[in-house]
Order: sequence, then structure tokens, then C-alpha cells
Amino acid sequence: MEKLNIAGRLVGAGEPPYIVAEIGSNHNGDMDLCKRLIDAAKDCGADAAKFQSWSKWSLISKAEYARNTKYGTDHAKLPSLEDEVEKYQLNPEQHREVAEHCRKRDITFFSSCFSSSEIELLESLDVPAYKIASMDVNHLPLLERVAQTRKPVILSTGLATLGEIERALSVLREGGAGEVALLHCVSIYPSAPEIVNLRNMATMQSAFDVPVGYSDHSIGASIPLAAVALGACIIEKHFTLDKGMEGWDHAVSADPLEMSHLVQESRNVFSSLGSSVRAVNESQLAKRKVFRRRMVAIRSLKKGESLTPNDIDFKRPGSGIRPDELEYVVGRPLLRDLQSEDEIEWADFG
Repeated sequence: MEKLNIAGRLVGAGEPPYIVAEIGSNHNGDMDLCKRLIDAAKDCGADAAKFQSWSKWSLISKAEYARNTKYGTDHAKLPSLEDEVEKYQLNPEQHREVAEHCRKRDITFFSSCFSSSEIELLESLDVPAYKIASMDVNHLPLLERVAQTRKPVILSTGLATLGEIERALSVLREGGAGEVALLHCVSIYPSAPEIVNLRNMATMQSAFDVPVGYSDHSIGASIPLAAVALGACIIEKHFTLDKGMEGWDHAVSADPLEMSHLVQESRNVFSSLGSSVRAVNESQLAKRKVFRRRMVAIRSLKKGESLTPNDIDFKRPGSGIRPDELEYVVGRPLLRDLQSEDEIEWADFG
């Protein structure tokens, strides 16, 4: 199975999980907040800060804006959908500013693309990879355009059937895309544990033989850590400085404390997976000599007596005759006198 190479970092089987801090629209249109989010993602140890590249006119139709003159549940207070989308979009100059700040902080910048014009913008910023959002698994023209960049692609699979995923992979491969990774994803915010179905990762791994990760919309870090334990090579998690901040995704995002925990524990979980080969390492071999048991006499014995099971016990340390070697000493005469609690050695027998 091939691995992705994202800005020199290999991503795939056998590599530490690639942690993506999904800033998305959590910058709220505020570039100062955006830069503080990038700084915090870097400080947390995330591998990448990911954004969403869309504009007011590349994502939603004019008719849909007209149907949503008030966006949300409290229509008396909330703005229109069009106002919200315009507020949270990043224009080309802001994209350049974001990419440059990521370069300064030495954290990888890439983005979800939603139209050809935004792919051209991201190409001008020399992104090392592309993210395809779950909503666009069936947007074949967009997939074809991304494939033409010949760069690695991370494809989220929320809302999609296996057949739709297979078709999307075929379009990307036939179009010349670089290596592709799939992200298992449940596009419900937040995702309750009972609908996450992490075993889908193994299903996709078996069906498509590509690296598989997990895009998380649950609360907390337990589910993405479980995904790492099940082999996820990428973890994508929404990121915020404050869950109570106004905006679309802050409430389901990880704050810096949670992201730091997720990064560190993901690496610990990965390290703990180790090898499928059963072996006792040198440290454990040394520990056996302390923790296991050896043969001792439980009564005084005279030279020449033949040893019986009733004459012995097994106690720490494990540096002598082992319990599983009992059959080799029963019935054999002693070459010396023994006192109660004496350790019995192989040299005590003829």
C-alpha cells in the first residue's frame, strides 16, 4: 500500500498518525484570530492547519440564499445565510496571508477546495495536498480537476456509499491524482458514539487498499484515539480557541487543551501498537529472573535422599530451577544436605 507524502511527512501504514487541526471557518473572518489559531495548532503539536476554500458564490446558490433570509433558530437575532457565508469566507489575499503565516510557524497549510477557481488559488500557494469534503464525493468534475494537480488527496467519505467512494477513487486515479487516503467520517455535528462505527475503517481498508483515517465530529478525544488504536493514519479534528465562541463549528471543536491531549495520546497509542509478532524483549527477560519462581526446599533434607514433590516449593526470584522443570528433579538423590528454605541448584543432583 502506498503512503502519502505531505510536505515531506509520510502518511500511511506504519507511520505515526498525521494530526490535522481543522480550523475551517473557526477564524470567524478575523485574521488576528486566524493567526492565533495557527499558532495554537502548532503549539499543540498538530502536523497541519487545514482551512476551507470557498466563496459566497462557489458554495451556495442564489436561490438557497433567498430561502434563508434568516439563518438559524432565533430569526429575530440571526443574520441571513448569505451574510454568514460572506463573513466566514477567506478571500484570495487572506489565503495568501494564512499560507505565509503557516510557513513562518512551520506547520503545513492545506485546504478543502470547492471549485476550480479555488484549486487555482491553492495551486498558486503551492499546497502539498488537497482535501475533498464529504459533500463532494459525487462532484466528479471537481475530483477530475483536483486529480490534474497530481498531488496527494485526502477524501472524506461522510454521506457516501461504498459504491460512491469506489467511483470517486476511480475518477481521482484515472485523472492522475497522487496517492489518495480516505477518511471515515460521520457528517452529523456532533456525532454520538453509537453512530460513529469506527469498524468502517477496516471495511474501507479491505475494499480499497488505501490509507484510511478518521475525520472526527464527536465531542472529546476518546473516539479519535480509538480510531488510532484501530489503525487510523490520519486524524482530522475541528479546532478552536474557545468552544463558546460565536460561529458554526466551535462547539464541536477541540480547544488547545484537548488538541494537545489528542496529539500526545495519539502518538502514545500508535507507539503502543508495536508489532504483531509475539516476542519477549530483553527487559522482560531480565524481569523474569526477578518475578518468576525457583525451587526451594521446604524441610531439611539429607545427602542421598531422593527428592519428592512434597519436599519442595517455588518462590522468587526466578533465577534457578523453574516450576516447569519439576519432572527433571523428582526422584533424583541429593549430593548435599539442605536446610528449610535453601535454594536448590542443578549442581545439587548427580
